[in-house]
Amino acid sequence: MRLLEMKAPGEFILVQVAPNATPAYAILSHTWIDGQEVTYQDLINGAGNSKSGYDKIKFCGEQATRDGLQHFWVDTCCIDKSDADELATAINSMFRWYRNAKKCYVYLADVTIPGCGADVQTCQYLWEAAFRESRWFSRGWTLQELIAPAIVEFFSKEGKRLGDKQSLETLIQDITGIPIQALRGNPFSDFNITERIRWAERRQTTREEDIVYCLLGLCEVSMPPLYGEGEEVARKRLQFTVKGFSSNSGEPKSLDENVVPFIVPFDRNPNFTGRGTQLAQLEERLFVGKQTTKVAITGLGGVGKTQLVLELVYRIKDKYRNCLVIWIPATNIESLHQAYLDVARQLNIPGSDEDKADAKKLVQEYLSKESAGRWLLVFDNADDVNMWITQSRPGSGRLIDFLPRSKQGCIIFTTRDRKTAVKLAYQNVVEVPDMDENVAIQLLQKCLVNPDLVHNRPDTIALLKELTYLPLAIVQAVAYINENGITFADYLLLLADQEEEVINLLSEEFEDDGRYHNIKNPVAKTWLVSFEHIRHRDPLAADYLSFMCCIDSKDIPQSLLPLGQSRKKDMEAIGTLSAYSFITKRPADAALDLHRLVHLSTRNWLRKEKLLTHSTERVITRLEEVFPDEDHKNRSVWRIYLPHARYVLESNLIDKCWENRINLARKVGMCLYNDGRFNEAEALNVQVMETSLRVLGAEHPSTLTSMGNLASTYRNQGRWKEAEDLEVQVIEMSSRVLGAEHPNTLTSMANLAATFWNQGRWKEAEDLEVQVMEASKRVLGAEHPDTLTNLFVQVTEIRKRVLGAEHPSTLTSMGNLASTYRNQGRWAEAEELQATELEICSRYGQLGCDILESGTLEGGRRLRSASDGDEFEGVRCGASFYASQHGQPGFDIPESGTLEGGRRLRGASDRDEKEGVRCGASRHAN
Repeated sequence: MRLLEMKAPGEFILVQVAPNATPAYAILSHTWIDGQEVTYQDLINGAGNSKSGYDKIKFCGEQATRDGLQHFWVDTCCIDKSDADELATAINSMFRWYRNAKKCYVYLADVTIPGCGADVQTCQYLWEAAFRESRWFSRGWTLQELIAPAIVEFFSKEGKRLGDKQSLETLIQDITGIPIQALRGNPFSDFNITERIRWAERRQTTREEDIVYCLLGLCEVSMPPLYGEGEEVARKRLQFTVKGFSSNSGEPKSLDENVVPFIVPFDRNPNFTGRGTQLAQLEERLFVGKQTTKVAITGLGGVGKTQLVLELVYRIKDKYRNCLVIWIPATNIESLHQAYLDVARQLNIPGSDEDKADAKKLVQEYLSKESAGRWLLVFDNADDVNMWITQSRPGSGRLIDFLPRSKQGCIIFTTRDRKTAVKLAYQNVVEVPDMDENVAIQLLQKCLVNPDLVHNRPDTIALLKELTYLPLAIVQAVAYINENGITFADYLLLLADQEEEVINLLSEEFEDDGRYHNIKNPVAKTWLVSFEHIRHRDPLAADYLSFMCCIDSKDIPQSLLPLGQSRKKDMEAIGTLSAYSFITKRPADAALDLHRLVHLSTRNWLRKEKLLTHSTERVITRLEEVFPDEDHKNRSVWRIYLPHARYVLESNLIDKCWENRINLARKVGMCLYNDGRFNEAEALNVQVMETSLRVLGAEHPSTLTSMGNLASTYRNQGRWKEAEDLEVQVIEMSSRVLGAEHPNTLTSMANLAATFWNQGRWKEAEDLEVQVMEASKRVLGAEHPDTLTNLFVQVTEIRKRVLGAEHPSTLTSMGNLASTYRNQGRWAEAEELQATELEICSRYGQLGCDILESGTLEGGRRLRSASDGDEFEGVRCGASFYASQHGQPGFDIPESGTLEGGRRLRGASDRDEKEGVRCGASRHAN
């Protein structure tokens, strides 16, 4: 064996090494360019530097040096191909040379990465398409160069490392079809000769005989090459040589011989993509132990369970040529019985032709005998657990009792229901997850008539997200795109259409050779089968599904769901939906996510059954019950419920005048308001006001409330004129209906005063505030909390205008007002005011001083540094003497410019409500 030895950077020489003293070396794998490769004679003659192949040799030497290796091997120049004996020896030694190398560098001259940073492995999307199409994967000799070495590293034309055989194994498996176990170096005894030869089926060589000679190492044989004999003769010689070398009596006499029946209704899927991890898991679990192996494959309808098993059985066929494979569709009892009968006849089981033959029993007895040998039995679509564990008629026996038993046998079930999977296979369950983005793109590209469409990456990713990376949805979409010659952008426009139109699109039939002809293919119809199973098996789970499809599909709190008969029933219902992969549980907060396309399909089913309106009404009623008021302490709760309330309120199925709907809209609007989302709050507040005007009349208390809420929203949006117009209307109607000095009328006047302040109309605001103050003293008393709050607001605003926002007296007034807010439980307003005050005090070095508002607070308040550990960001507020002494509840009085929901003035005895709303007051005051 010759090696190249590095002497200095860019300098190397040929050296001869003895077989028993071979140093550690790296080895190059590449594809040849005719006339550009550096040969043995070139190196001997000191030529070849001008050939493009010289760059590959330099790359290999430099990379070996970086890896601490002084020697390396390149086939073009380390073999003297002019010597026939040496060439024959090299051909028979090649596999061993690659296997013994410390590292194999694959140089991909047709994979370039322009403009990518140093870490190209994180930019796989830039080079993956070229990697897949690389000529290296189509050549015969590179097959053993991939399999033999323990470490294989892939490099671009620029010499950038793309990854290795381990990190890229799923991608390589998908490109080559070679099992993961073979890529990982499992012994050849795990793969029969036929399977190993099949790995080279789609590969080519320049000389026709080489497609046979490149298999010598994989078949673990040696034979002299005879160029000129042709491929057919070379293959016959290989078969004869393999038979002479083989000690395995189980190997077929002919490499093309089928030993046992293969009873599978589908051809191999040429577009099968990915799933290397699941295939490896399945292969590891088959034919192990001393009893029948049972494995269940579960996952969402359309996720690709059938296609996964179909690929598996073809791999089993390749790997175990003497393995009987039987496929039985278990969609319903009738199709299962017919499949059993067909299997019994194909196996020529005695008695199968009799009219009253029990085919299930005959097949069970046949497979349970040791003479049946190795077998694999697949039950596809075993979704109905009752079909397996209950008797179809008295005395008929359970289907599960007819399963054969043999230490040489394996049974695989596919099912949408994880609970069924556990009952049939116990803990031996393999779940099929969603496709990842890269694999989904590969599937998309394989199925397209115009694969170049995937080069528009933004549209490709957008389409896959809309289809939730679901294989069935991808295949269905591609069928439509292919038939109509449209782009991804066109299809995305269709998916953005009205809900009913999207359902029609997802209900389009399409041809698929890998699915049963008597079963509907489309996505929308696939899940209806699961839904029907759930309805019959677990009515509460079906009820939950109907409920959840009427709210937002993400982050559904379990507290929102209707209560079942017991906690156990609730948990089981959630478990059923999870078992069918319709929902996923978020471990952090126990919230649920409903699959987006399941959400859409269930709504379609309810619409067709004329149940969607009823379900939507149930959701509104439930939300109206559990949705909290806008009190600050409920903020964490309302924020969880908000997306779902807004979703259902946008529905056009429910009468907008329905009382529960209006009450919910009012609550949601005020919570949005208190979150500062004024534009969103406006839409709901307008809706509530307009409905109240139409249904209840302009002077109804609820109408006045809705008008006040909308005016407050306008004020916070800076829409002073609109706020003023509404407030004037409310004052006029409230004065006429309730009286000029009714607390609710005074509240509306105070709100109007706040609007004047924000416009700089100081005189009008002050006159109105004085009027409110005087009336408040007469009606409520001078020391009533509302009177005091109104006074603090007025004093604060006047001092801001006259003295400035940063004057100490202004700060004192702000502190007193914050104290009042705090004692009223209005924490957000108090905190905001105190944070502003603290920021000003810190800027001017006023921390540590006692500020007392004469005649207003007896306890005063103390501003202290943040290091004192006080609440509200380092400021401890004193309490209003009156509020502390009398423990009066707080009412929402406006802070100018930041009014949250208007104001509410009332006497202690003023407790009455009409229609659930206190008249004339902002809803926030309730």
